[in-house]
Amino acid sequence: MKKSKKILFLTSLVFFIFTSVLLTSCEQESSSIDDETLGIDLANVITQTEVDDISEGIDDIIDNTSFDFTSNVVEKGSDTKTNDEQAFLPDCVTITKVITSNSKKVTLDYGAGCTTKNENYLSGKIIIEMKYNTEEKSIYIDYSFDNFYFNSKKVEGEVHKYKIRINENGNPEATINRDIKITWEDDSFVAIIGERKREWVEGFGSGLWGDNVFLITGSWALTQKDGATSIATVIEPLKRKMVCTFLVSGIVEIQKNDRKIVLDYGDGTCDDLAIATINGVDREIHLKKKRR
Repeated sequence: MKKSKKILFLTSLVFFIFTSVLLTSCEQESSSIDDETLGIDLANVITQTEVDDISEGIDDIIDNTSFDFTSNVVEKGSDTKTNDEQAFLPDCVTITKVITSNSKKVTLDYGAGCTTKNENYLSGKIIIEMKYNTEEKSIYIDYSFDNFYFNSKKVEGEVHKYKIRINENGNPEATINRDIKITWEDDSFVAIIGERKREWVEGFGSGLWGDNVFLITGSWALTQKDGATSIATVIEPLKRKMVCTFLVSGIVEIQKNDRKIVLDYGDGTCDDLAIATINGVDREIHLKKKRR
């Protein structure tokens, strides 16, 4: 009887060890698969943060290139900077303007390289064309790029912007449609098509660029070099404080195939941190550590 119990015990022990090894093996295999998926998802998050960085950086430039509804429209042509432009645009950028009674064409030439006041390094040209509707107090703005680089990433394509002076909240607001391509130094790229709304919620009319605050909503599709696509949708408005290099709050949801990633830019604090939630697990992202 004792021998039978001993055999039963040994059999149970062998079964337990075998099961443990099998489960460990499965967990390691699952972990390996998860790590690969995690790497892809984290790369998508980094790409999205760079798209946001470039998009908002260019919009900052456009919004601080003067297109006043009254005084500037009667100007007949100038290469000088307005007060707003002098405050925000660096001395190294060359501005060329052609102005009529209801339109303005502005070329911003950053030459071979130029550091902006919010610490981005730009080169090449942005060409901006504006048409006014003084009765509606609205502006149509089209801008394109000529050999233009934003922090060593090439930006191509066109952006169409419709700006109204007062929305239902009493603030200036722009509807921005993008069809652009961003190419990294390793020749990888992402094409972006979609719409953003950018509401100017603080600082309008103060004459100081540093107190400007914007809220951004919208949705856009991203297609990468390998053909992979994803959809990014703002589910909590992104906040852009001009005094900060990075977005300070807001949430973007990134949908790719059957996977969903949530990118949270924070609580309003000016820092380089964001949180990516992947498969229910939070990952801290340093926005300064971007891919090259």
